[in-house]
Amino acid sequence: MAKHSLDFWLTSEDLPDPENRVLLKKNGEIRLHYTENNMEGHQRLSAKLKNMLNHLRCESHMIPNTLYLGKKIPLAGTAHQNGTIRFGTDPHTSALDVNCKAHDLDNLYVVDGSFFVSSTAVNPSLTIMANAMRVGDHILERFGVHLS
Repeated sequence: MAKHSLDFWLTSEDLPDPENRVLLKKNGEIRLHYTENNMEGHQRLSAKLKNMLNHLRCESHMIPNTLYLGKKIPLAGTAHQNGTIRFGTDPHTSALDVNCKAHDLDNLYVVDGSFFVSSTAVNPSLTIMANAMRVGDHILERFGVHLS
């Protein structure tokens, strides 16, 4: 199969849905509650790829994502999970302030991808790192720490 194929990972953005969440069962197992969305955008992206394959003189036959070799879905497909904690200026509608500090706790900052509004359909690692550095600078300034 590998000798006669090209591999593409086609990813589109998940839009915010407050009902999408990761739950922990009483027995300790992880349960993912996820409803797909933004399917129109994903279908347009898939059509664009098929069109490009035709221009490259490749067959536009695509194996559907139900055939996912080597990994389990749905839990393994959440490697770049984000958008699980709201941030903002109102403690009644968000858990974190704009500096990623919990509204109700003075010593808790969250600097992973959970404060993102939604997935951008790309690896979020560099954005997470940049934000962690921004929040780190804020913490240093807040406590009057000056690095030489």
